[in-house]
Amino acid sequence: MPEAQHPATAGPLPPGAPPAPAAPPPAPSATRAAQAQAAQGTPAASLAPSVPPTPPVPLTALLAREDLALRRIAGPAAEDTVIHWAHTSEMADPYPYLLGGELLLTAGVHVPATAVADPAGRYFDGYVSRIVAAGGAALGFGLAPVHDTVPPALAAACDRHGLPLLEVPPQTTFSGVARAVWQLMAQARLAELRRVTEAQQSLAAAASRPDPVPSVLRRLAQRVDGRAVLHGPDGTEIAAAGREPAEQVRAALAELAAVVRPAPSDAPRPAPASATDTAGGSHLAAYALGAGRGFVLAVASPHRDPGDHTIASVAAVLLSLLTGEHQSGAGAARSSALVRLLLGAAPDEVAPLLGSGRWVVVHARPQAQAPDAVAASALGAALGSPLVDLADGVVRVLVPAGREPAAQPGWTLGVSAPAVPGDWPAADTQAARALARAHATRTALVRHGSRPGLAELVPPGEAEAHARALLAPIEAVPALTETLRTWLSLHGSWDRTAVALAVHRNTVRQRIARCAALLEADLDDPDVRMELWFALRRV
Repeated sequence: MPEAQHPATAGPLPPGAPPAPAAPPPAPSATRAAQAQAAQGTPAASLAPSVPPTPPVPLTALLAREDLALRRIAGPAAEDTVIHWAHTSEMADPYPYLLGGELLLTAGVHVPATAVADPAGRYFDGYVSRIVAAGGAALGFGLAPVHDTVPPALAAACDRHGLPLLEVPPQTTFSGVARAVWQLMAQARLAELRRVTEAQQSLAAAASRPDPVPSVLRRLAQRVDGRAVLHGPDGTEIAAAGREPAEQVRAALAELAAVVRPAPSDAPRPAPASATDTAGGSHLAAYALGAGRGFVLAVASPHRDPGDHTIASVAAVLLSLLTGEHQSGAGAARSSALVRLLLGAAPDEVAPLLGSGRWVVVHARPQAQAPDAVAASALGAALGSPLVDLADGVVRVLVPAGREPAAQPGWTLGVSAPAVPGDWPAADTQAARALARAHATRTALVRHGSRPGLAELVPPGEAEAHARALLAPIEAVPALTETLRTWLSLHGSWDRTAVALAVHRNTVRQRIARCAALLEADLDDPDVRMELWFALRRV
């Protein structure tokens, strides 16, 4: 049965009537300026045709379904054709009822007998031109009960207008074709969701690496199969990953980044949060990072899949966290604490500004390359503390004792025992020694031993006096004291001690021999080693 007439449109064409005038084609996709306007609140529907929330399916996937037995008999090859949905219509003019992207299914009920015999094919030419003007993706013609074969004039019109024409055999119902389209769309949607989820996980893992910004850009470039660039507030490229695009694309990407960069205070309207464009066959996108700090993520890719925007948005959020300083009440308290320390306040007086309780000091060193400020900040975020210091290739983090530091991928960590503010310098030394031990033993994380032992039974004053007297012969040479401490902590291993101290193993042997001579002690004796270790822990 023919469809009911839409109240706002003209009725179907009578048999033999000339085709209705072709409606103007849909407007081209929105330009960069229009899309920027959309980012500021203009409804997207006013700029471009609406699209379904699910990815389209290739027409080739539908043709590959053996249960449907569809056959392409006219029009261009199906490799580049995608289907957004299937729609059945027996209207002579289906234009008012199409949104674009449909596989239009018809049994030819609307085709007059005179049209089949018309050698000029005027009816079919008008019919196909209207489908193409409405954005139809393909036409499926069902055989039986009206037509035994596809009219040759229809195939010729599809060839002329570039519309793929499919033959639907009698045993295949239109509802079966529509169901197959939705099944393929559901599969594509599931695959796209899986791709987005995997990309989010890989981007989060990249953000925790010692080089988080380059790692996030590399993962993003891999996921979109293109180029990812981080632009600074002045427009320069801070970091980039992926294939180097053509100069035209690179210039357009930089220009697009300027569109979303924060506008001057006297600008008539604020800059959009994101913008898109195309150049040289590449799809471009730019995302403003943070709250007006001027950093911009720019992405160029050869195609634009439905999930690419979500993936790039996740990367933009991660880069915003990595490139920005979090401004809050806690940040003001940290600034106040720093000022007070610089003005001579004691740690005990400053500590309440940072939080109550005890703290642990963490020393960390990347396993691959030297750390930078961004990597240090990312490590602090992973450990749950913004109190981070980078100096001499080592990152130091002050962490509340309630947040137990855990091993971090790509890092070697040494963790002190919990300490009150007055004991922070001692905790700093503990963390440094723990890091040296972790580095020597190739362990991801080593904690300073805090379990009470027999040494706690000796009064502190007596213990310190005994330690100073015992170690007096080597006290004037700090290198000897530190070498002996490290050597004993590593159970007398020459190689591990050399690694921990970054010296040659022969140097370790010479220093230990010097210690034995000055102390007049047999360092192979376990009792001597125990007594020296007791003393070294008190100085």
